[in-house]
Amino acid sequence: MGDTNRILITGALGQIGSELTLKLREKFGKENVIVTDVREPKAAQDGPFDKLDVLNLDEMQRLVKEHEVDTVYHLAALLSATGEQKPDLAWRINIVGLLNVLNTARDLKLTRVFHPSSIAAFGPETPRVLTPQETILKPRTMYGVTKVAGELLDNYYYEKFGVDVRGARLPGIISNVTPPGGGTTDYAVEIFYEAIKQKRYTCFLSEDTVLPMMYMPDCLKAFITLMDADLSRLSHHGDYNLAALSFNPRELAAEIRKHIPEFAVKYEPDYRQAIADSWPQSIDDSASRREWGWRPDYDLPSMVEDMLRVLGERHERGDL
Repeated sequence: MGDTNRILITGALGQIGSELTLKLREKFGKENVIVTDVREPKAAQDGPFDKLDVLNLDEMQRLVKEHEVDTVYHLAALLSATGEQKPDLAWRINIVGLLNVLNTARDLKLTRVFHPSSIAAFGPETPRVLTPQETILKPRTMYGVTKVAGELLDNYYYEKFGVDVRGARLPGIISNVTPPGGGTTDYAVEIFYEAIKQKRYTCFLSEDTVLPMMYMPDCLKAFITLMDADLSRLSHHGDYNLAALSFNPRELAAEIRKHIPEFAVKYEPDYRQAIADSWPQSIDDSASRREWGWRPDYDLPSMVEDMLRVLGERHERGDL
């Protein structure tokens, strides 16, 4: 992606988008990264911002032409827990929005598209330990259904129209910048805020629920590394397995207690437990490691230490 000039990010005010924006503007220059979202930003943007509903194809194509965009990072989506509350809306945003991006890429000859998938594409029949790259995809959530359909659409648009679309099945993402946004793995973000502010947390998953996770710096590294990869080395397109960490709430709480000994956790599983129980515990990402050199930087102790350091500093400044 060395010759990329102009990047547009959809859903850029979300958990991943807000941090990806900073990373890409650092790499390509702030004027070359156009931030879009269906919401207005709460704070002034240090660079171009346009309001965009991804269901509006005409407006999307107008912005792409106006800004001379050649690369799109398509992050606009309704996540797993929210998607179960509003399944019709999840389908429209996650599938119609994606089709609008793919058709824009096809019609306007864009260089490259990034569209993340998720471990939600898997289901109860999928092997849960070291989930293979090629495996059964029978999710039980609307979010998961949209992710499987999205992977198939990505691959179809590559094979049929030559759209260079790339994506990986993201695990739960842990961020120290933006608050959680309606995902089943969000306990692993909430727990840090509550550990620092209240010294206690009530977890909505059971203590032994193992799920794949990833620290945000590794997530951003994966996006950029995959987008920079030589297309000739890639045998997949929208569906690369991706792994970094796997742990349960009990193990995470124990690691936090190494820094905050008085931290206490209660476990009160809710409807999100059934979603988590349909997902893998660990992921085989050997295809990503082999084909585009994927390697995570953070393990559980280094991630916890960094999260508590950054959030602790924010708490002291009064902005947590």
